[in-house]
Amino acid sequence: MILTNFFGWPMRADADFFCQPLKPVDERNEGTIKADKQKGKVNFVELRSFWHIFRSFDRMWSFFILALQIMIILAWSEGGSLGNIFDPLVFKEILSIFITSSILNLGKATLDIIFNWRARRTMEFMVKLRYVLKFILAAMWVVLLSVTYAYTWEKPTGIIRTIKNWFGNGPDQPSLFIIAVVVYLLPDMLAAVLFALPLLRRKLEGSDYKLMRLIMWWSQTRLFVGRGMHESAFSLFMYTMFWVALLLTKFVFSYYVEIKPLVEPTKDIMKFPINHFRWHEFFPRAKGNIGVVISLWAPVILVYFMDTQIWYTIFSTLVGGVYGAFQRLGEIRTLGMLRSRFDSIPLAVNDCLVPVETSDARRKKGLRSNFKNRFKEMTHEDKEKVAARFAQMWNEIVSSFREEDLIDNREKELLLVPYVADQGLRVTQWPPFLLASMVPIAVDMAKDSNGKDRDLKKRIENDYYFSCAIKECYASCKNIINDLVHGEQEKRVINTIFTEVEKCIAEDKVITDLNMQSLPDLYNKFVELVEFLKKNDEKDRVAVIKIFQDMLEVVTRDIMEDQLPSILESSHGGSYQRPEGMTAWDNEYQLFQPSGAIKFPLEVSTEAWKEKVNRLELLLTVKESAMDVPSNLEARRRLTFFTNSLFMDMPDAPKVRNTISFSALTPYYNEHVLFSIKDLEEENEDGVSTLFYLQKIYPDEWKNFQERIEEELKDNEELKEEALRQWASYRGQTLTRTVRGMMYYRKALVLEAFLDMAKHEDLMEGYKAAGSISDEEWKSLIAQCEALADMKFAYVVSCQQYGNDKRSALSNAQDILQLMRTYPSLRVAYIDVVEDRVGEKQIETAYYSTLVKVALNKDSESAGPVQNLDQVIYRIKLPGPAILGEGKPENQNHAIIFTRGEGLQTIDMNQDNYMEEALKMRNLLQEFLTEDGIRQPSILGVREHIFTGSVSSLAWFMSNQEHSFVTIGQRLLANPLKVRFHYGHPDVFDRLFHLTRGGVSKASRSINLSEDIFAGFNSTLRGGNVTHHEYVQVGKGRDVGLNQISKFEAKVANGNGEQTLSRDIYRLGHRFDFFRMLSCYFTTVGFYFSTLLTVFTVYVFLYGRLYLALSGLEEGLATQRKFSHNHALQVALASQSLVQLGFLMALPMMMEIGLEKGFGKALSEFIMMNLQLASVFFTFSLGTKTHYYGRMLLHGGAQYRSTGRGFVVFHAKFAENYRLYSRSHFVKGIELMTLLIVYQLFGQTSHSTIAYIFVTSSMWFLVLTWLFAPFLFNPSGFEWAKILDDWSDWNKWISNRGGIGVSPEKSWESWWEIEQEHLKHTGTLGIIFEIILSLRFFIYQYGLVYQLTITNNNKSIVVYLISWLVILVMLVILKIISVGRRRFGANFQLFFRLIKFMIFVSFFAILVVLIVLLHMTIKDILVCFLAFLPTGWGILLIAQACRPLFRVTGLWGSVRALARAYEVIMGMLLFTPITVLSWFPFVSEFQTRMLFNQAFSRGLQISRILGGQKKERAASTKD
Repeated sequence: MILTNFFGWPMRADADFFCQPLKPVDERNEGTIKADKQKGKVNFVELRSFWHIFRSFDRMWSFFILALQIMIILAWSEGGSLGNIFDPLVFKEILSIFITSSILNLGKATLDIIFNWRARRTMEFMVKLRYVLKFILAAMWVVLLSVTYAYTWEKPTGIIRTIKNWFGNGPDQPSLFIIAVVVYLLPDMLAAVLFALPLLRRKLEGSDYKLMRLIMWWSQTRLFVGRGMHESAFSLFMYTMFWVALLLTKFVFSYYVEIKPLVEPTKDIMKFPINHFRWHEFFPRAKGNIGVVISLWAPVILVYFMDTQIWYTIFSTLVGGVYGAFQRLGEIRTLGMLRSRFDSIPLAVNDCLVPVETSDARRKKGLRSNFKNRFKEMTHEDKEKVAARFAQMWNEIVSSFREEDLIDNREKELLLVPYVADQGLRVTQWPPFLLASMVPIAVDMAKDSNGKDRDLKKRIENDYYFSCAIKECYASCKNIINDLVHGEQEKRVINTIFTEVEKCIAEDKVITDLNMQSLPDLYNKFVELVEFLKKNDEKDRVAVIKIFQDMLEVVTRDIMEDQLPSILESSHGGSYQRPEGMTAWDNEYQLFQPSGAIKFPLEVSTEAWKEKVNRLELLLTVKESAMDVPSNLEARRRLTFFTNSLFMDMPDAPKVRNTISFSALTPYYNEHVLFSIKDLEEENEDGVSTLFYLQKIYPDEWKNFQERIEEELKDNEELKEEALRQWASYRGQTLTRTVRGMMYYRKALVLEAFLDMAKHEDLMEGYKAAGSISDEEWKSLIAQCEALADMKFAYVVSCQQYGNDKRSALSNAQDILQLMRTYPSLRVAYIDVVEDRVGEKQIETAYYSTLVKVALNKDSESAGPVQNLDQVIYRIKLPGPAILGEGKPENQNHAIIFTRGEGLQTIDMNQDNYMEEALKMRNLLQEFLTEDGIRQPSILGVREHIFTGSVSSLAWFMSNQEHSFVTIGQRLLANPLKVRFHYGHPDVFDRLFHLTRGGVSKASRSINLSEDIFAGFNSTLRGGNVTHHEYVQVGKGRDVGLNQISKFEAKVANGNGEQTLSRDIYRLGHRFDFFRMLSCYFTTVGFYFSTLLTVFTVYVFLYGRLYLALSGLEEGLATQRKFSHNHALQVALASQSLVQLGFLMALPMMMEIGLEKGFGKALSEFIMMNLQLASVFFTFSLGTKTHYYGRMLLHGGAQYRSTGRGFVVFHAKFAENYRLYSRSHFVKGIELMTLLIVYQLFGQTSHSTIAYIFVTSSMWFLVLTWLFAPFLFNPSGFEWAKILDDWSDWNKWISNRGGIGVSPEKSWESWWEIEQEHLKHTGTLGIIFEIILSLRFFIYQYGLVYQLTITNNNKSIVVYLISWLVILVMLVILKIISVGRRRFGANFQLFFRLIKFMIFVSFFAILVVLIVLLHMTIKDILVCFLAFLPTGWGILLIAQACRPLFRVTGLWGSVRALARAYEVIMGMLLFTPITVLSWFPFVSEFQTRMLFNQAFSRGLQISRILGGQKKERAASTKD
């Protein structure tokens, strides 16, 4: 309306609000034309470099470096006590940290200039001036602080003396340095004041005064983003205390365990120079053994910078656990706990999910609430109101369980409460599963009771549900008899009997006055009566009359024999005695015999009557315990979580008409929508179909499904087939499952709207009954509820390819259309690409964002073309192709305009939702209106349940890891750390907030690969607030096979690499306060960088040991006994092994499992996970994260990796595993193995096996894991038949030639070319860095050739040069073979064979000469392999980095041949152990048991799944 009034409608084309008025071309000057060109980057350039880690978080790195300097100075001082800080000389040395700080600031200023150099032509002058001034000022401070510090010493040494000599040896003036330090610290002092007063800082950042603008200009560029992000004083205090405690612990540990123990050995090493070397030493007279010191300190320094991540994990686990306990997580975690607290649940449902009737009504929540006592103290009328609403919601939840086949019909009946309240009972009717078997037990107790009434009453009242069952059973029996008996005489008899019974109950004389021995006879008769009432058949009338007469006889003759005369007198109107010996009533008038005495059968059997009879039958007949109802584990989990969440703090639910409207948005590309019958029955290579697999994985749900379709569909085979497709699809990661889950929102809103609008009388009749009543008023009410639900909720699925699929008549389009038919309120958005005519002859491609719904005309039921069955709602022309960046975010961006409402929930297409969780959506949306700290939330985070955890052990590990992150991890991030971002679906966005601030999905290619978290960055930088709420959960599917998991982790690692380069991380790192910046770092890119440091520490340690062992320095140190037991180094390596083995990943898991399932269960699961080799999985994942994060930072090339969302029980080929893990794991594993072998052969610790094992055990574990985990977690990985197939496939793949159109899966050459793609697009710095890293492989050759026996301890450089001559000869021979194969392999094959034979004979002859004449040993041969193979690999890596140069020189073919030879060697090295293990059948059995232990625990026959029992599968399908 505002737009209409302001602009007019239709919108005027000449309006200048959205665009500038057009000017003739000749009126535009040259300057205007230049100004219209794209301006480019003006203040930030994403230059690919590891230095972004320092640049973005420079305050943190400076802090750690300065703290390290202080600790080293204190440890180096005499005694190494912390009290030495008060020593004047030591304190003066500590003051040098200000010089270090100024140098670090200079480095940052230099990095700023280097990284923004590319934007120098487009950057504003004021921004350039800022960078230049910062650099000049930083340089001035370095000089000033260094000079003034030099003048604080009387007799300086080293560099301080040099500085003082430069500026003159004047008198000491320490005051100058102090003044300089104070001035230098003034900005930091101001920052500290503003840190302590966040309110003042927000005001200053938001002000527009010139002085403040100048100050803010100095700290950052003049941008809106990143201002006013400070939290409240309480939040500031909480996360500051968290980090203060963590850092104090970290520094104490680092000082006393890592730094201080290293000082004394270092001093000793530097005092005694070592001059004995085992190789040619270029610097034999170097002082201080600097190489030894570096080798000793480097791993410890790396661990020092990495172990903060370890301490963060420990502290976050403890604090997150405490927060979770206060949120009341896990209070109801078993069925036993659910039963014990079920009497509190109706009022909890009423308090949480039913709107407040009056505005001043208040509810007690949290720890002070006591729903149980409140419910018991309520009047019966109030209980009825509460129970009526509870019944509708509870029964809808139970019905959804049955529709999802989680429970069977019997369990459904046991879980339901009456839809229609029975006004005559005046007792609380609990679900029968709480009351099951209690009435038969009560009958037996009464029969066998020989005590007093008081004792029996006490036993009954000890169990609340026991007494409820007896009261309800008695009231229901009385109610049914009164409904059936219509005769006047009969009514008087019945009323008299009930009066006497109730009198005995009131006077506690039931056992005293009544004969309970005959109660079982009466019980059996009534059970028979209930069975006849269920049938309601006319032919049973005589039997019903006979039952009434028998029951009356049992009561009057046996149970109430003493009261019989009075009863008969009252019933016959006078004195009447039954003659002795008579067994029946007087023939003149038999009770219940006349036609009108009993109303049976009932003419109209209402739903209320049926429910009453069915419920009574359950109470009377269910004799077994219902403790295991429901039996399905998923149903139990959902029920316990839902009921537990009702006792957690959540906002009051508003009425539906006042609820915040919201939409759900799901991006979809071409994944499965609905499994076809062909998909379900298609067999894999083992003869196993998807349907057979699902039947074995979900046996109880398959049984429930068969029961349901036999009851509902009977002989309709077509509908049965469709139901089968849906059943299977609901258990996969399909769009159908997601849509069903999201449409529960609408179903829940309809129910809640009914409860809001229905009168009390309507509620007593029930929501279910409303759907079956034909009254127009009822129909109108339901129509209003549905209309209101459609106003409040919209669901849009962005099916990017739907238009193309329709035109191609693909099954996906038909399945999507079927979804729209099933859910008419579902909307589908897609990009329609059409050819539009422009003018008379020209045709151009046009792009439209289109929104469609199912057509509501008659054609929607026809079998016509797909195109005619949907109806266009909106069609918006786009200026060009919509998918310019990353596909998924672009898919969301084009469809977001079709969403509506104030909230937006982003849902991935492998997610699920539940009816019981949908009921709480109103409460969740109310969080937008609450204050969380100083601002309202802009993103509501909710927890996820990973529903794929039961498929295999790997899926279990992955689901536990994900579960701990989405619960305890995000709980801590939101509160108290205040750095929770958006980590994917299913968070709920403030739609209006984000639409006006850049949307929910950044889509720039590569940099926004992980688009989800950038939405959180964007929201936080623009003044938003992200919260986390654990009373709502949404289902989520995850990858279940190792290859799928690795692809997913590679994608996430690539995404974090791109985040490291992004301006968002840079701004967060600079605009957050110090402690919040620490939280941001260690929970985003810092986690991956710490992972990288963990692996890098292993490399540094082993290469340092390689240097010491091969140079002879270690031997010299060992003789002096200064290096025998390096406690600090051992502790450092133990610290990194905690990360390596996955123990840190397990800590949050165990805490969360302990909270939600009990700590006994957590301990047992931890033991089971380790028995199933969880540490192998986490160590292997460490390599995946490290490789892809490091390569991403160095070379780029991030891309979306499709993991597939199928069921993984198939065997992956050896070649497939090799392609996926060759560079990320196998190459690195072989390199580390070579280092360990060399260290074992030549290191001095080889003489002390225990020390060697202690130092290197975790590294050997890392090597073996990286080399063989893919085969260990590969189904049927050690079966001999599979091994033979894999060998054949491997040989075929490695020998196939590549070329245009040959896929990497078919040829090694094609795969090898693709593996080097990152080198084609990397920059010059990336190439240089790659070459520098490759030089490490030459160390082996240099060190090992001097260890050969044939060298006779010759340390000349000539020995090394001769080794290069040998390599050159080998490369020439390889080139001759390559050229010969190409030129003579076809036409002169005999000649080519002769050449190869001569080469072989020559090689053998040379080897014999070396052994005989020069006494070469077997060890020498092994050493030659260890020396020359790494050198060849290093040459190969350099050649790949310099690819253009080698192509020009014509050597690329030789490089390819060399690479193939290395691939063959690595393949053989990996394949040989697997082949040997496959000879032993027990290995394969162990692997199957280990990999599928979760399935075994559920009673599944995995061997039959893997073996493909076709006959049984066919029989199961037929059944």
